[in-house]
Amino acid sequence: MIPYLHVFGLSLPTFGLMLWCAAVAGAFVMHASFRRAGIDADAVGMVAVAVVAGIVGAKLWHVLDTPSEFRELGWRVLWDSAGFAWFGGLVFGIGALVFQGWRARIGGLRVLDLAAPSAAIGYGIGRIGCFLSGDGCYGLPTNLPWGMSFPNGIEPVFVRVHPTPLYELAAGLLIGGWLWMRGRTQKPVGWILGEYLILTGIARFLVEFIRRNPKVWLGLSNAQLASLGSVVVGIGLIAWAATRKAADPNRSSQPVEKTA
Repeated sequence: MIPYLHVFGLSLPTFGLMLWCAAVAGAFVMHASFRRAGIDADAVGMVAVAVVAGIVGAKLWHVLDTPSEFRELGWRVLWDSAGFAWFGGLVFGIGALVFQGWRARIGGLRVLDLAAPSAAIGYGIGRIGCFLSGDGCYGLPTNLPWGMSFPNGIEPVFVRVHPTPLYELAAGLLIGGWLWMRGRTQKPVGWILGEYLILTGIARFLVEFIRRNPKVWLGLSNAQLASLGSVVVGIGLIAWAATRKAADPNRSSQPVEKTA
């Protein structure tokens, strides 16, 4: 594992580097989504704000989810390079996008539909950072041929375990590709977001069975309970969207005005 890259005397954390790559990839995909929908808005800026909000949310949720770390490390846990909760990042990132979509007069749900493929792909790429840094996001011990140890990780483990960040990378790319293809045809507002919440919720729910996270209720982890909530909300969104007309891709809530 490579927790840090040493360049010209500087130690660059690979987690941060891959987070930056994830943001760039997400901005590229969202910009393409805006162009395909005929919307003139700053997709790159929206992604940048959502990424910052997601990082803050992921860290805060992790602190609330694992108060023992806060008791042990104090306020230092807030800027520690490890410990980010998927659900907190999702909630804060969605909130930031909804606000920006409302402010740009595109519509909160419409923006989330357009952002869904980039969110899935960006999440998958970000998991490469977890894999390279060995920050403890790996799974339970396994004898499968692709099991790996992380002796040089931030949280070392010396037995072969499931490389769950790679599983989540594959899931993120597959979900993102599926949502991108689904966005080619007109869908009611909220439909693509609903599919995103269902698919990502299922993916995270399943991978948690082979991760090291503690179980809190009925043999399920906090992440699994949050994933079930994500699936329920996604199903509700699709049911609601099915009663509405498909979005018109030629109508932008913020028309482009050209001046001579």
